[in-house]
Amino acid sequence: MKGLIKLNTNENPYPPAAQVLATIKKAIDGRLRLYPNPTAQPLRERLAELHGCRPENVIIGNGSDELLAMAVRAFVEPAGGNQSLGGSLVQFFTPSYSLYPVLTAVHGAQQNPVPLLDDFGFPPLNRPATNRLNTKAALTFITTPNAPSGRGYTATELNALCRALSGVVVLDEAYVDFAQENALELALRHRHVLVARTFSKAYSLCFQRVGYFVGHAQLIGALDKIRDSYNVNGLGQIGALATLDSLPYYCANFKKIIATREQLTRELVELGFHVFPSETNFILVRPLRFSAKEWLEKLRQRKILVRWFNHPEVRNYLRISIGTPEQTKTLVRAVRRILDS
Repeated sequence: MKGLIKLNTNENPYPPAAQVLATIKKAIDGRLRLYPNPTAQPLRERLAELHGCRPENVIIGNGSDELLAMAVRAFVEPAGGNQSLGGSLVQFFTPSYSLYPVLTAVHGAQQNPVPLLDDFGFPPLNRPATNRLNTKAALTFITTPNAPSGRGYTATELNALCRALSGVVVLDEAYVDFAQENALELALRHRHVLVARTFSKAYSLCFQRVGYFVGHAQLIGALDKIRDSYNVNGLGQIGALATLDSLPYYCANFKKIIATREQLTRELVELGFHVFPSETNFILVRPLRFSAKEWLEKLRQRKILVRWFNHPEVRNYLRISIGTPEQTKTLVRAVRRILDS
């Protein structure tokens, strides 16, 4: 639709670096008839160099979503397995990424959704009465920073959680480039911890679907055994490699997005909205005067798309992706007109 402002899927508002586009275009040649590198070895080597580990500590996926699904298949028994040790249990905090319960259900495993606090912080580990965390769960997903709240967590908080859990822990860092801290070091310190990253959100490559895990070689090896052959397309591998050659461009974009996020937050707060602190490329907003669902429709009528979740914990909120400064100005003008109507 012409003139549509799309602020509902957390895509980067800025295009890939010019070098990345040129490299991908140049690769559209006779190589298209060939299979890509089956293990994405050159990309694994570059990422290992970037993160101070070895290639055997890295696995590449068709987006991080494929790797999240592989983690359930590799580390969780379907219901009826060794349940006494939590072998069929997948747990995650809620509200969080909606894919986790879907993957659990598809695998036929049990699930343990653990409610976050009202400010989306972790429940205290030393208060079992208010913390439903199962320390023996086979697999625990932790979205950090959190989605859909945008709440950031410190490495100290995450380390305490990892130490309390005996099963595999996946720290899903899809939005970490917009945060104050990352937890990659925990994946290299603990044998049971994996960190998930993606080239989609921060690096403008949603179209190519490239994600990766970093973790202990034993965990990576287990995942590699169930990985589909040629699971990552060749142009995606080439685009990701070129992206790593253009990091200064992307770092500048991170700063622009963070600045726009803070500006939008200030303006909405001044208008009376409640905005949760965010360390992502989106904000979670509680609007005033109309319900969140009504705001969704009123903004859509003005060709502005935002996200509303029909779930009890967050149905009173809108999630708004951070766009360009121009898109943000258009959004704020629309909000003012709706309030004045």
